[in-house]
Amino acid sequence: MLWIKRIVFVFALAPLVMCQAADEAFKAGEHYDILPQVVRTANAEKIEVNEVFSYTCGHCFNFQTDLHPWVKALPADVDFQSTPAVWQPSLEPYARAYYAAKILNVLDKVHMPIFDAIHVKKKSIKKQNDFEAIFVAEGVSKEKFSSAFNSFGATSMVNQAKSRVRAYRVRGTPEIIVNGKYRVSTTKAGGFSGMLKVADFLIAKERAAKTK
Repeated sequence: MLWIKRIVFVFALAPLVMCQAADEAFKAGEHYDILPQVVRTANAEKIEVNEVFSYTCGHCFNFQTDLHPWVKALPADVDFQSTPAVWQPSLEPYARAYYAAKILNVLDKVHMPIFDAIHVKKKSIKKQNDFEAIFVAEGVSKEKFSSAFNSFGATSMVNQAKSRVRAYRVRGTPEIIVNGKYRVSTTKAGGFSGMLKVADFLIAKERAAKTK
């Protein structure tokens, strides 16, 4: 009878072992980093995923192929955001273009065309006039683009982006920040698909924490 009890104990323990193995699938410091301070998210009711990117970054451009279908499949309790990285003054126009697109509600129309102009068509996209041509091609008037690009709102959002990137302690692009707590990079996660797998793991981790 003792061997039967042992078998029962093993089967009872198995789910716990499997759960523990799942929890340890990705480890802090090895596959992702824990931020020293939690950064406030846009919507505290949801689990935020924030992509830190740069239009000038070839890796960010290539990442879009994996990222877009993943974002579309995210559940309703996840809030996807993007933050353009501004490492130096020369990158500010790219951030302004991104936020001008958000202000004008045309981000879905101009986001990839900006990437394509830089990385596929190899155009020199650096100044306001360069971005203007892309917006105009998508049906935005020059006046509306100029107003949004130079607006106080765009300036405010660019400054907030700078602060967020500093708080995230971003070391390169692309990187993913989960719920203002965890930073996921291609280096530690092992490529684009690895980043998304680690992000899925951390989303589940945050969801479980919310239910406790």
